[in-house]
Amino acid sequence: MSDETIANRIEQLVAEEHTLRHREESDRDHEDQFESDQERLRQVEVELDRCWDLLRQRRALRDAGANPDQAHVRDADTVERYWQ
Repeated sequence: MSDETIANRIEQLVAEEHTLRHREESDRDHEDQFESDQERLRQVEVELDRCWDLLRQRRALRDAGANPDQAHVRDADTVERYWQ
């Protein structure tokens, strides 16, 4: 997976995140939709974190003179436990 592919996926996820956040207000009147959107928002946030982690790994490997293709997608539990 190339840096460009990862960056494109990040852009898609950010757009979806914005859409979900904008819908929050109108969804409050429809509990099922609100809960569904909240769950999807959590999934998007985790996937964004994983994509950013992968992109950072690739850049770090490249900067160190290593092959960026050695980077791998880490599981959600690992990425979500990082300190910001």
